[in-house]
Amino acid sequence: MSIEQPADTSAHRGAQTSRVVAVVVTYNREHLIGECLDALAAQSRPLDAIVVVDNASSDASGRIARDHAAGADVLALHRNVGGAGGFAAGIARALEHHDADWVWVMDDDTIPSPGAVQALVSALAGSPVRLSVLSSRAEWTDGREHPMNRPRTRLGATRAERADAAMAAPGARPIRTASYVSALLNAQDVRRLGLPWADYFIWSDDFEHTGRLLRHGRGVHVPGSIVEHRTATFANAQASPGGRFYYDVRNRVWALLRTRSFTATERVVYGGRTVLGWLLMLVRTRDTDLVGIGARALRDALARGPRRSDVVLAADPAAAADVRRIERAAGR
Repeated sequence: MSIEQPADTSAHRGAQTSRVVAVVVTYNREHLIGECLDALAAQSRPLDAIVVVDNASSDASGRIARDHAAGADVLALHRNVGGAGGFAAGIARALEHHDADWVWVMDDDTIPSPGAVQALVSALAGSPVRLSVLSSRAEWTDGREHPMNRPRTRLGATRAERADAAMAAPGARPIRTASYVSALLNAQDVRRLGLPWADYFIWSDDFEHTGRLLRHGRGVHVPGSIVEHRTATFANAQASPGGRFYYDVRNRVWALLRTRSFTATERVVYGGRTVLGWLLMLVRTRDTDLVGIGARALRDALARGPRRSDVVLAADPAAAADVRRIERAAGR
């Protein structure tokens, strides 16, 4: 499978006229999904479609999404496959059923400002180079930039790359990975390189997937595109992970050792920073249970890689079929 950039048939293809489809994954967030959809319906640049993936919620999240005036296409899964599985299914649905040119992904606790998508597509139109991923500024409820969602600046970005980013939007910078809390993905590249791995369940699915799209692609962070990420606390994912630490370790090892999404240098740098973060978290929390959880995750990550996404989604045959078509076309 080639991972070189394709011929540029639509570098600036109609940012305003291309089909932009939002994909939201929800799970038991009946208190937030309606507000997220309110914000999507109020975008100054109207969306061409909205896909909501209901991850087998046990509350009213799915019903609220179906009844909302935004007219979302609600994909109700029979099993909770986490954010990773939900995004794999939702992005596939946006491509296969809504003919998306660009897919705008976000969690259900993300509340976009009215001009959020307009700022992204304006940056797309202003960029002098073809873009694969654009990210928004995610803020917490008090307006501070959320530490969980800061995109990584591209290591060793050249002066030309920084200048290209600055031409796309004020304050924009070249990025290497992005959070799924508001990222605009080039559908052409997703079809060519594949979907996120559903088996990641939670955490690092966006790190690996945007890393894959940006290994040879270009991406920019657009600070003028603002969304509010309504997490319970202002903290990063490692603040108090509990049992979820398993996914943090397993998935990061999978992403860095079992994919071609990162260069050897990036594996060392990102891996080193990750391990340092884990060590500092263990010292800070003094939670001995986390050591055992991390060891089990490392063992499992080295023993096998992620299962095919259509296998993970087998409880929902239609969603699995959409995923399978895209992954096979991408040679995965």
